[in-house]
Amino acid sequence: MTRTRLLLAARAQQQPEWASLDDLKRVLRALEQKPRLVDASVCADLTAELARAALGEAFVLQIGECAERFEDATPATVLAKAEQLHRLADALADATGMPVVRIGRIAGQYAKPRSSETETLADGSLLPVYRGDAVNSPEPTPQSRTADPDRLLRAYHHAEATLSILFERDLGLAGPTAPKRTYASHEALLLEFEQALVRPLLDSMGAYGSSGHFLWIGERTRQLDHEHVAFAASIANPVGIKIGPDADPDDVRALVHLLNPRRQLGRLSLIVRMGAARIERRFPALLDALSHEAPGVVWICDPMHGNTRVSGAGQKTRTVTDITAEIEGFASALRHRGLPIGGLMLETAHTPVTECVATREELESPVPLPGYESACDPRLNPEQAKAVVAFMADQL
Repeated sequence: MTRTRLLLAARAQQQPEWASLDDLKRVLRALEQKPRLVDASVCADLTAELARAALGEAFVLQIGECAERFEDATPATVLAKAEQLHRLADALADATGMPVVRIGRIAGQYAKPRSSETETLADGSLLPVYRGDAVNSPEPTPQSRTADPDRLLRAYHHAEATLSILFERDLGLAGPTAPKRTYASHEALLLEFEQALVRPLLDSMGAYGSSGHFLWIGERTRQLDHEHVAFAASIANPVGIKIGPDADPDDVRALVHLLNPRRQLGRLSLIVRMGAARIERRFPALLDALSHEAPGVVWICDPMHGNTRVSGAGQKTRTVTDITAEIEGFASALRHRGLPIGGLMLETAHTPVTECVATREELESPVPLPGYESACDPRLNPEQAKAVVAFMADQL
């Protein structure tokens, strides 16, 4: 089975060149024997909640890290992230009167797709790019950037610790007035890891991905004939697909049919990330082309990834004005077609970082942003996230 998984992963984009295939096989065999990280019944509960969002009876708020760090799997940090999610969800629920489905980008967001295999340092040296803590480390040394299979085991154990903290939190707050359950999500990028954690459903012949409640496939890995999509089609979890500005409507329609052939509400979410400059033109055209397929999915706005810019100091950043502009274009296109606005996905920090700026004018400054702590992409700080969520509430 391990050999089959390795062959499948070879037909996929964004997979690391592991330092040792023998070590990778050993790690995958170990992962196959590990307990499930999440229960299938909770994944089914999330599908039911997402079904309400598909009907316009609930709203999805999905926030958290761009790239989780292993070092953050501590009670203090995990609880701070959970509190941020529930605080924003409560504010959204109060403003709209709608139930809010609460999903964290947490307990598994340890791998990142990258636009280049390598990066050039200031001294001109070339290194493999950082791909997330499940693969390598951000420190700029050859040893740190080696794709180490044993990091997959560390990813499992840190996800396990994080989920345990979240479970104890939710259990301790159980009651009629307690916040809703905290669901965990991540991009299902590292196929060997994801496939090694597939577990059988107890009440049917199917299987589910036990690495997280909600798993999504990225814009760079959603090729119809590649294995990321095949993996998503094979599991019973609710799944998402990122949709960028150049998505072909025929491909999106094929993805909808492949990933949700029974048209089960809540099973499939389309996560739109087109950018403020293109959302008003590209998204309405996609909705019109999809026609009858459009009402069967949860439409979620990711206003972060299409709006990444480079500051005058050479740092990746995003502007809040671009983020809100994309939200407005997303919401307008759905409203005009009588379709529910299903959700919002944000990359956020629970600390007062300064990785995103307010307006485009601030991009010109040659002064580096002082509180830049992200291991990969720029995140909204708590005040910025609060403002963006409030803006979305106004659209509902």
